Amino acid sequence: MGMVNDTVVWFMKRRLPRIQEFMARPVETQQRMFSELVETARYTEWGMRYNYSQIRTIREFQEQVPVSTYEDLFPYIERVLKGEPNVLWPSPVEVFSKSSGTTNARSKYIPVTPESLEECHYMGGKDMMTLLIANRPDTQVFDGKGLSIGGTIHANPYDPRTQVGDVSAVIMQNLPAWGQFIRTPPLEVALMDNWEEKLEKMAEICSQENVTSILGVPTWTIVLLDRIMAQTGASSMLDVWPDFEVFVHGAVAFHPYRNLFSQKYFPSGQTYYLETYNASEGFIGLQDDLSKPGEMLLMLDYGIFYEFIPPEEVGKPHPRTLTLDEVELDKNYAIVISTNGGLWRYLIGDTIKFTSRYPFRLKVSGRTKHFINAFGEELIVENAEAAITEACAQTGAIVSDFTAGPVYMGDGSKGRHEWIIEFSQEPHDRNVFFEILDTTLRQVNSDYDAKRFQDMALLTPLVHTVAPGTFYEWMGRRKKLGGQNKVPRLSNDRKYLEEILEIISQEK
Repeated sequence: MGMVNDTVVWFMKRRLPRIQEFMARPVETQQRMFSELVETARYTEWGMRYNYSQIRTIREFQEQVPVSTYEDLFPYIERVLKGEPNVLWPSPVEVFSKSSGTTNARSKYIPVTPESLEECHYMGGKDMMTLLIANRPDTQVFDGKGLSIGGTIHANPYDPRTQVGDVSAVIMQNLPAWGQFIRTPPLEVALMDNWEEKLEKMAEICSQENVTSILGVPTWTIVLLDRIMAQTGASSMLDVWPDFEVFVHGAVAFHPYRNLFSQKYFPSGQTYYLETYNASEGFIGLQDDLSKPGEMLLMLDYGIFYEFIPPEEVGKPHPRTLTLDEVELDKNYAIVISTNGGLWRYLIGDTIKFTSRYPFRLKVSGRTKHFINAFGEELIVENAEAAITEACAQTGAIVSDFTAGPVYMGDGSKGRHEWIIEFSQEPHDRNVFFEILDTTLRQVNSDYDAKRFQDMALLTPLVHTVAPGTFYEWMGRRKKLGGQNKVPRLSNDRKYLEEILEIISQEK
């Protein structure tokens, strides 16, 4: 299959000048995206309501069109779900991306137009290969199969003529023939409903393939790799896939899992890791430099216009938003997007920090609804993951999953944070691990440090360790196994904690 690799590499190299163009001219590229979006949608119901035909500048757009949450847009999305045309975007919508629902219990249905599928999601997949080749010109990754771990797809409950599914399943089902040829497992297995049955079949089929790459969420990839190693008796995945090159990951931060992959599954210098930021709403970022883990190039010509809300504006009825040329480095922003899928000034729910400008690179710092601020400590996911990573590095531990929430102040009692941690490799000393966790949180978050000073408002964290498989069981009970589902890292209430603690008590 050397010819296949050479052909794909030649084809993908041709895309690099386009990426270099928007890296060199980011503001102009975004201005073009803005103009094209507003022009295309001016005769939709949304465009006529907000007078798109009269909008000439970004400032006018910001003044006339409100920032919207999913709940704000849902009356319009519901009409699209029911088959009504030309509501948010002029093109017909035949498939909807269904979110994992981590921020609330109700699923979110995101319209996937032909433009967003082709010019955003597929473009991101192709550029992922292009940037991989740019970093590794001698790659032979296309001589083998790419393993894709996806979700499921079903008939739209509002209109059975159309479909809904995880964004991974939507992309997978609509791949061209050449894309299906270089991936595994077969589509009928990849899109199976029953996660346990799918896992078993994937392990059986993929262990017999020459897999050279994986695209998936780290947590679910770990479950599959453990199943394959158990089936084959392999000491590492390199016994099964000796030519394996790259793990393309997204959805959750990878650094808490890096040691697990590099020590247990792929213990050799030949394996490398590439991060993507592909949400149900659109393909946003790609790691363009393998030496900078966690940093991704903001993809600017995918039919998405970006705005950014400063932290002090989040939650206001009419927040001030910044355009790309106005952002600062190392400051948290909530992302607002307008897309060729018909989302308008949509608050996606993620927070990011820019690590460079010109070109614009970012890292995901958390979720607007995933934090702990019960005592004014403003703890975000980025803080939690940094603390877990440091504690692992100093104690030799590997954490497979964790979540945390508040213990509220009671009658005369002080508050604290409560953590539930599942280890795949125990620390040398648990107490040292817990101490480093707390110390690092104090180092990376001054508000948390102030509350922890002399136990003034917050006591030392209360930490539970749980048996392997506990988080898997919890996600199963929530019907959140597989696909793009992920464990929520932080919560400002105790709902998740109480559910997991109940499992722990039942096992005793």
